[in-house]
Amino acid sequence: MHPGSLEELVALVRRAEAEGTTVRAVGAGHAWSDVALTDGYLAEPDRLGGLVALDDGTLRPQPPEPRLVRVLGGTHLRDLNAALDREGLALPNMGGYDAQTIAGVISTSTHGSGLGWGPFPDLVRSLDLVVSGGEVVRVEPPDGPTDPAAFAATHGDARRLIQDERTFLAAACGIGVLGLVHSLVLEVREKFWLNEVRTVSTWEAVRDTVTEDGVLGEGDHYELFLNPYAGKGGDHRVVVTRRADCPEPAGQPPDKGERDPLTELASQLPITGVVLRFAARHWPSLLAWRFDATLAGLADDGYAAVSYRVFNIGEANKLPAYSMELGVPLEGGRHLEAVDRILAIAQERRKRDRLVHTSPIALRFTAGSPAYASMMHGGATMMIELIMVDGSRRGYELLDGYEERLADLGARPHWGQYNRLTPERPRALYPRWEDWLAVEAELNASGVFDSPFTARVGI
Repeated sequence: MHPGSLEELVALVRRAEAEGTTVRAVGAGHAWSDVALTDGYLAEPDRLGGLVALDDGTLRPQPPEPRLVRVLGGTHLRDLNAALDREGLALPNMGGYDAQTIAGVISTSTHGSGLGWGPFPDLVRSLDLVVSGGEVVRVEPPDGPTDPAAFAATHGDARRLIQDERTFLAAACGIGVLGLVHSLVLEVREKFWLNEVRTVSTWEAVRDTVTEDGVLGEGDHYELFLNPYAGKGGDHRVVVTRRADCPEPAGQPPDKGERDPLTELASQLPITGVVLRFAARHWPSLLAWRFDATLAGLADDGYAAVSYRVFNIGEANKLPAYSMELGVPLEGGRHLEAVDRILAIAQERRKRDRLVHTSPIALRFTAGSPAYASMMHGGATMMIELIMVDGSRRGYELLDGYEERLADLGARPHWGQYNRLTPERPRALYPRWEDWLAVEAELNASGVFDSPFTARVGI
C-alpha cells in the first residue's frame, strides 16, 4: 500500500483491523533484520515525504533556539538534507548513508558518531502517529511544543494529545510497533561545514586513548575502521576518522561531494559486486589479505564540504554486503574488551574453521539516549558494525558467534541489522523494557502492528 495522507494511514489501519490482519510500515528497505517484514499489509512511505509547516495552529510560541522543523515520516534523508540546506539548516549528525527514511532511522535508533551527539530519536520533540483503532495521537514530553488548549480547540475529539514522559520515551524509538509515523518535529541546527581527516594507525596504538577521558571527550565526530586480522608485526591496522566544524571552504562548487573520484568510480562498476561476491565465497583469504592496503588507501589529510556530504560515505554504500551491529557500553571499559574479544574470535574461527570475516569492522561512538528501546539507552555507547560481503561462506554463523560471545558485556543488537534476539534478551538488556511494553500494549491494543519480528523478540 502507498498511503499519501494522514487520512489514508487511518483508513489502512482500520481496514487491516476489520480484516483481522496486520499492517507494518517499511522505510527504505535498508534493514537486514526482519524488523520491517510482515505477512499483512505493507505500507510504503514514498508518498509521505517532505518538510511541512512547523506550526499547524496548535503550538506554543517558539523561541529562536532550539530550531525546530516538522517533517513527514517517509522523507528520505537525502531529501531532508537538501530541504534543510535550502532553509540554511542541517541535521546535527547522521550516519554514513542518506537513502533511509527519517521514520526508519528514528524507529531503529540509527546514529552517527561522536559522544557529543545521541542517536536520531534524541532529535525528536513530537510525533504524530496513527495507532490501533485508527486513532491519531500526538506524543510529546510534558514540556512538548504543542499547546494543549490550542490542540483541543483545533482538533476536538478527533485527535488525542499525549504529553507524558513514559509514552514519549517509548514512542521515540518505537521499532515500528507503536503506530504508523505520519510526521515528526525535529530539533536541527544552522547549516555548517565539516573537515574530515583520515589517518592510518593500529588498534594497539589507539586502544587506550579511545575513552571518554581521551579522544572521545575532545568533541569531534570520531570513528574507526579496523582490520579484524593482524599484520606481519602482530598489530591490527585501523583508519581513524575525525570530523570537526570548519569555515565554509572558499571557492568550492555547491555540489562538490566526491572524496576520491577513482574510488567512487570503482564502487559503481557492476563488476565490483560480482567480483566481491565471488571472492567472498571462493577466495575469502584474498579479501582479508587486501585489508591493510585498502585501509591505507583511505588515508586523507583533509576533505571539507557541507556537513551532510562529509557524513555520507557515498557509493560504498551500494557494495554488496550485510551486517550485524552491536552496541556496547563504554562503562568500565567494556567497549575495549568487546573489540579485543572480536579480534580473538575472528582469528580463532579463521584458524579453526576457515571462516573469514570479509570486511573491516566499523566502530562508532554515541552519547547515551533516554529512549527506552534505543541501543544507546542509559549511557555512552560504542556501536560495532560487523560487515560481511554477500556470499561469505557461513557468514551468518560467524556473526551469530559474535553476538553470543559478547552477550555478557551487555551488547545490544541493532534492531534493523541482522540479529538473533529472543524474547528473553530485551528484558535483560533494556532496564525500561517493561515500560516500553506497557506503552505498546496501549498504542497497539488490537495487535494490528504485530509481525513475525514482534513474535520473535517477545513483543
